[in-house]
Amino acid sequence: MRQNTCIFDSAGRSKCTVSTWTQWCLRSAAVLCVLLSRNAADDVCPSSCVCTRDSGTVTCPADGDETEIPTDIPEWTSALILKGRNISTLPRGAFSANGTELDMVTLSLSYNGIQVIEPYAFLGLPRLHLLDLSHNQLGSISDRAFHGLPELRSLYLNHSVLPSAAAQLSSALSAQSLRNLHRLELVGNRLTSIPLVRLDLYNLHSLVLINNSIKSIEGDNITHLYEQRRIRVYLSLNPFRCNCELGEFYYWLKNSSQCQDAGRVLCHEPEAKRGIPVENLRGEDVDCVNENLEAVSYVFLGIVLALIGVVFLMVLYLNRGGIKRWLNNLREACRDQMEVYHYRYEQDSDPRLANVAV
Repeated sequence: MRQNTCIFDSAGRSKCTVSTWTQWCLRSAAVLCVLLSRNAADDVCPSSCVCTRDSGTVTCPADGDETEIPTDIPEWTSALILKGRNISTLPRGAFSANGTELDMVTLSLSYNGIQVIEPYAFLGLPRLHLLDLSHNQLGSISDRAFHGLPELRSLYLNHSVLPSAAAQLSSALSAQSLRNLHRLELVGNRLTSIPLVRLDLYNLHSLVLINNSIKSIEGDNITHLYEQRRIRVYLSLNPFRCNCELGEFYYWLKNSSQCQDAGRVLCHEPEAKRGIPVENLRGEDVDCVNENLEAVSYVFLGIVLALIGVVFLMVLYLNRGGIKRWLNNLREACRDQMEVYHYRYEQDSDPRLANVAV
């Protein structure tokens, strides 16, 4: 082992060389300090949050007027729960402020008043399995809002999507960005149709559309449902209009087991059928052919009656002279009869004639 040596120059100054062992010790100490400081930083829990290292859970409840997402989230976090904050916008890379990826599996952002999701808002969460955005006020959703989530399995958007964002939702829920999605919940969003263009999400198994404003399901969606038989759909508490336009949906409901709450899918219109399960309707209730035939029969009857009326008027017009003479004769006969009644009345009411009769 080489020792430290010192050499004195002509001016009496010393030059000392540090041994290899000393250099190695200094370097090791520096690395150790860095590791210890990093571990210490990792163990720091964000302010106003509660951290449980054993379960990997970080819970950040409402804290006054907090409007930001914590930037010092520990790298060991597997579940992050933010609730009751006024986070109006999720910007790009909202959870990767320090540029590092997190091993987070669960992210709950319910009840935060979120209004806008910008492109790539969830970058840095490549292993995220569950994302809960329920009970927010989403008015704008970028078509790349969910990019960077290749492992996402469950997405909850219950009571969150405003009508202004309903049209944007179908673009955001594309197969490219959510190719491993298994469950999609869209409860209570006043949706009027299924917000998936082709229902071709590669691994989608559960689609929950309870308590929306769906009155009918288009034929294209029914065709895709037949093709994607693994999908299970939930459609109760929607105001279905039970007329002939519901035919394809009715037969799908009767012949397929994909709708898990078929017994609770009820008619809302017309009034005569309100509350009746759609699957309990008769075939003729949703048969457009019979309905069209019935409409045609009523139209034909109306035409026939109109023709009869026209013929009757023509007969009257052609015989107007004879009818006029007949009416005059009838009037004269009535007048003569009334004069006879009047004459008899005058005789009966004359008191002199009454005395003569006595």
